[in-house]
Amino acid sequence: MSSKSKIDSIYEKLVDEEDARVCKAIDEKACKVVPGNFLLTIISYFFNKLADSVSNTKVVLPWIMQSLNVPLYLIAFLVPIRESGSLLPQLIIAAFIRKMPIRKNVWVFGAFLQAFSMIGIGVVAFTLEGVMAGYMIIFLLVIFSLARGLSSVAAKDVVGKTIPKTRRGALNGWSGSVAGVLVVLLGGYFIINGEKPFSPSNFGVLLTFAGIFWFLAGIVYSKIVEYEGETEGGGNAAVVAFKKLSILKTDKPFRLFVITRALFLCSVLSAPFYVVLAQKHLGSNSYLLGMFILSSGMASLLSAPIWGKFSDVSSRKVMIIGASICTVFGFLIFFMDLLFSSLLSVIWIMPLFYFFLSIGYEGIRIGRKTYLVDLAEGNKRTDYVAVSNTLIGIILLFSGFIGTLNTSLGVAGIILFLSVIGLLGIYLALKLPEVED
Repeated sequence: MSSKSKIDSIYEKLVDEEDARVCKAIDEKACKVVPGNFLLTIISYFFNKLADSVSNTKVVLPWIMQSLNVPLYLIAFLVPIRESGSLLPQLIIAAFIRKMPIRKNVWVFGAFLQAFSMIGIGVVAFTLEGVMAGYMIIFLLVIFSLARGLSSVAAKDVVGKTIPKTRRGALNGWSGSVAGVLVVLLGGYFIINGEKPFSPSNFGVLLTFAGIFWFLAGIVYSKIVEYEGETEGGGNAAVVAFKKLSILKTDKPFRLFVITRALFLCSVLSAPFYVVLAQKHLGSNSYLLGMFILSSGMASLLSAPIWGKFSDVSSRKVMIIGASICTVFGFLIFFMDLLFSSLLSVIWIMPLFYFFLSIGYEGIRIGRKTYLVDLAEGNKRTDYVAVSNTLIGIILLFSGFIGTLNTSLGVAGIILFLSVIGLLGIYLALKLPEVED
């Protein structure tokens, strides 16, 4: 069997169809190289997600900074910078990318920049401590987040040009499943490690490996065969960027999607409060941390391929079902804390709930990515990604204030509040048009 035949065979098995050469919404030349591009993208995403798992900004970076005696006010900047920093500049970044007929190189540059930033943080963990270490990590994280913004805008456009409709959800699903395996292994390590300390130098080595994985991701991604695309609208970046905001007024389906996506942030915003509530009842130890990491990984491993395949049928329904799972468990946790609080002291209860939350979040994540790519074609897709990500970035920047509700609502009350927001998001998602027809 030739190399091409093997690639075609693997591709057909991954998309679970004998006649896998479906070329909806891409040109004829791109159709001929879909199997190879599909596999290269999955491999690249494998290394990208492996790096993400190893350098988790919600777990690993806070631990590093705390180990280095970095002040708490600097640690508090981690998640806002990580999430918002990669989204906010995208409106302007997209105008530059729009001028480029070949856009995979933007993703590759972003991956290399993430690699340098993360290796830099590893060096800081080896050599510095205190306030200086904190400022250097924050500085490098800003660069890291901007690099992710470059890759994010380019990635959806490259996928839109190289992977046909009805195959994009499967791509997201398989890459998410691979990431799940890696997170499971990481969680298992922390459980085995138990109460043993994990030193700053250990974290330094861990982040250096993350950087190497991003280099590998960029190298593999550069091998994707991408044909030249549209370059219209590549004028002055700032002017073009602000003009594109008008699509929120003129494009009703896109406007409704952005509002729905904003409300569905309730799922990712709930996650830290699950951990906080568990610590409140069980204290902090490596076993509990490992169980949470394991729950997250298992959720991706088991659900991502299913969500991905379902997204190619109806990404809208995937978002709705995923959000429903998150909302139901949010209400369940609130009433359990209110009426049967002692049950939350059972060590496996909160990680189990976190497992279901992660399954729901995986559905929302894969569903909205597939929905956005399928909603538009050509340069319109780049505009959609840039506008929606910029607005979501602004919302995320202010989302940290939700924590201030702790004094009046308590941790379980905040989870309930976010679940109510999720209900509103589900109501609006029911009004979204189907895009896979």
